Amino acid sequence: MLVYHGSNVAVEIPKILASNRALDFGGGFYVTTNLEQAKTFANNVVNRNEGWGVPTISSYEIDFDKTLRELKVLQFDRPNDLWLDFVHAHRTSQYSGELFDVIVGPVVNDTVYRVFRLFENGDIDREATIRRLKVAELYNQMAFRTERAIAALEFVGLMEGNNG
Repeated sequence: MLVYHGSNVAVEIPKILASNRALDFGGGFYVTTNLEQAKTFANNVVNRNEGWGVPTISSYEIDFDKTLRELKVLQFDRPNDLWLDFVHAHRTSQYSGELFDVIVGPVVNDTVYRVFRLFENGDIDREATIRRLKVAELYNQMAFRTERAIAALEFVGLMEGNNG
């Protein structure tokens, strides 16, 4: 399976870096199977860093079946109550549950984030949140949270990520 990481620099050797913001699945090295999403993220990283760097997509190959067999993987196929609680706990730095090597599931992108914020602020309830998210176009993400997990990624190459 081919996966992509969008950034403002080339990342030939993935690393788990501490984040200065709350992420959907906590700290880790994030990739996606969606090239357009990776391009958008690369541009966002450049913008967040006030134009420093160049939007760059690093691509990796992973034997996902082997990863499922050998590592502790948590997979969310769609937004549901468990995913909502899991993401909410990570985004509010309150997660204290089980630790996983790899977490796979929908990403809270800009569109989804608005719905998610309504839920966090108590403006809509859990059922309304899930209902709205089920009809949203959701992209995927994979968070590699341990060195053992990152070792499963094999660097393939780079491409410029600027999509306008």
